[in-house]
Amino acid sequence: MIDRFLTVDGIQIPRFIYGTAWKENDTERLTHLALDSGFRGIDTANQRKHYFEAGVGAAIAASGVPRNELFIQTKFTFRDGQDHRLPYDPAAAIPDQVEQSFASSLDHLGVETIDSYVLHGPTQRIGLSTNDLLAWRAMESIHARGKTTWLGVSNVTLEQLREFCKHATVKPQFVQNRCYAVRGWDRDVRQLCAANGIIYQGFSLLTANRDVFKHPDVRRLAKQLGRTESQIVFRFAMQIGILPLTGTTSAEHMGQDLEVFDFDLSPDDVLRIEQLAG
Repeated sequence: MIDRFLTVDGIQIPRFIYGTAWKENDTERLTHLALDSGFRGIDTANQRKHYFEAGVGAAIAASGVPRNELFIQTKFTFRDGQDHRLPYDPAAAIPDQVEQSFASSLDHLGVETIDSYVLHGPTQRIGLSTNDLLAWRAMESIHARGKTTWLGVSNVTLEQLREFCKHATVKPQFVQNRCYAVRGWDRDVRQLCAANGIIYQGFSLLTANRDVFKHPDVRRLAKQLGRTESQIVFRFAMQIGILPLTGTTSAEHMGQDLEVFDFDLSPDDVLRIEQLAG
């Protein structure tokens, strides 16, 4: 069986994270519901275009869950990923934007430190720009001051991750990518993560892989084990080394998601699902 927590540097990290993107005015209610359901890892971003970070903070405050039981992850998002509701001065230098966004996140979330601070994607599709490295250096400064335990990066290619590992003084502890079965469940990036002690977080495991649910093998396995197709996918993800995110808005599904720790898929079943990529 897989334990409900990973241990990194003596600190426990939940193996399942609740993602708060695209929930708008329901963010506080749904984050509170996730905490009540048993989630202890929460992912957000200081990007009002897709997240309502202050709603996450309100839910955390109202939940009564002690801070030391929570894994809180948020992100710095470059200007191109934002709308007009910016958490920093767009005329400021990139390092200052990072500092301003981080301070805003602390205020939104009502905390003194962040567990994982993530760069919400590089500025370009290929390679890293000067601004990417400037942002990372600013994040390293925040880490050096003890304001975040770990750093991470999201929406990266294999080559970009290699560059981060090459140039970073503080290496990424987390990579968070959208994970497609048709792309081998991001196999190359996951392998690089494993080789460098980086934890791979997978999002859109359900919404990006709707065809997987319809596959006869997955349906057969779900029926055989008395599980849902979603549980099969999440359990599969964990067994190949992915720390999954879920963004469900259903209390029933939240409970089901957290019931994936009490069964195993056989090695043959894991291999078959991994091969659904074609």
